[in-house]
Amino acid sequence: MPHRSVSLTHTDDAHSTSELMMAWGRGWAVSRGTAAPVEVAGGFRVDVGLPGHRVRHVLHTYDAYSLRRLARELTAPGNWIKAAGDPGEFRAALPEGWTMDIAGYLMTVPLSRSAVERPASPYTIRVDLDGEVAVATVRDDSGATAASGRLARAGEFGIVDKVETEPAHRRRGLGSVVMRALGDRAAARGMRTGILVATDDGRALYRSLGWTVRSEVPGAFRPEKSGPARS
Repeated sequence: MPHRSVSLTHTDDAHSTSELMMAWGRGWAVSRGTAAPVEVAGGFRVDVGLPGHRVRHVLHTYDAYSLRRLARELTAPGNWIKAAGDPGEFRAALPEGWTMDIAGYLMTVPLSRSAVERPASPYTIRVDLDGEVAVATVRDDSGATAASGRLARAGEFGIVDKVETEPAHRRRGLGSVVMRALGDRAAARGMRTGILVATDDGRALYRSLGWTVRSEVPGAFRPEKSGPARS
């Protein structure tokens, strides 16, 4: 029986988890500048090409047998697997030689225009284009980057990626400023649904901004001497 991802929070979003995961993969590849995802059984593969993160497989539909078989085939260091579903079941299906990644959560939000929030002085924010990707950057009074985030398009979906606040500037609401700026930019360009995969640290922030958890997204990798490139 194919595995179906665990929905942690009730939502009336009409999009299936498989549709959301595929859209997230397309947008993630645009944001990271990798090759486009290639569809495989139950998900997609991306050739990332980074030390510690050579190839990524992302699954939305699978069972323990198919996951175990894939994990046994991917013997080279730098291979990654991420999957929508229960972390315990995911971990139990993996053979030896795989290291679990930090927790992940597939999250969505309906997108709409809103007043652009300005950060408190001395910070400023602007949104620029980096090719096809919108980049929101908050800078301090010296011009150094204090917080940032990226937005890539995948059809009607806006994929938010790499939202980061520098340690010295945390707990000042800058992450919220970045998220609202990216959401407004996405809605202005006709995107209807925001998608991201959050860490434990980011999940509370995104929930406070109206995002809904759709599924857990556990991950694992074959370690490489140079170390994994975190997702």
